[in-house]
Amino acid sequence: MKKKALFNWSSGKDSALALYKTLQNPDIEIVSLLTSVNQQYNRISMHGVRAELLEQQAESIGLPLYKMEIPEMPTMEVYENVMKETLTNFKKQGVTHSIFGDIFLEDLRKYREDKLAEMQLEAIFPLWKIDTKALIREFLDLGFKTIVTCVNERYLDKSFAGRVIDEQFIADLPDNVDVCGENGEFHTFTFDGPIFSKPIEFEIGEIVHRKYEKPKQEDSSDVCSTDDSDPFEYGFWYCDLIPK
Repeated sequence: MKKKALFNWSSGKDSALALYKTLQNPDIEIVSLLTSVNQQYNRISMHGVRAELLEQQAESIGLPLYKMEIPEMPTMEVYENVMKETLTNFKKQGVTHSIFGDIFLEDLRKYREDKLAEMQLEAIFPLWKIDTKALIREFLDLGFKTIVTCVNERYLDKSFAGRVIDEQFIADLPDNVDVCGENGEFHTFTFDGPIFSKPIEFEIGEIVHRKYEKPKQEDSSDVCSTDDSDPFEYGFWYCDLIPK
């Protein structure tokens, strides 16, 4: 019997590659994509991508999409309550597993596993412990295309926002930045590749800077690491993508 699974979809490259690998697994049936959406701005949490583009991704992929709406800066309690309610509803549909695109963040994996275990659910990590340089190479070799929608100013400057990831982008990354942005250095939107029936079309809009107070919890669908040396605020450059 196939495992019925929920796929945690961030819209970015790691999700895309993890989904590609999952779709090759005959033992797993993906019931739905699940994406955290900022209910104030109707954009994907952390990535800043408009929900309309997210919906176009799901349509092109050919899987149902569930948008989990959360406040702008949710407390841990608020986030976990919304997630618990969401997972309870999917359990009623026979879901037993939840799939993530995480690569090497041990604390995040443990958090996910512990919370799912409380609900008698299991986690699956298709990319776990694979070298990130190998992953980005596989991603590009498969024909995926992705654009950087958000960069953490602690690691990268404004010039990296709005760039498509290619060989030059990889070469330009500072040595302290993971090539897949696994520590939250940058986030992406994947717009073409083998999981899509057609490319997602958009125009590049304004690049804006936003500062936040350090949150009490990170959106666990796509955690962005921060440096504890500054407990008060941190900033991001966001590149707006405008649907065509």
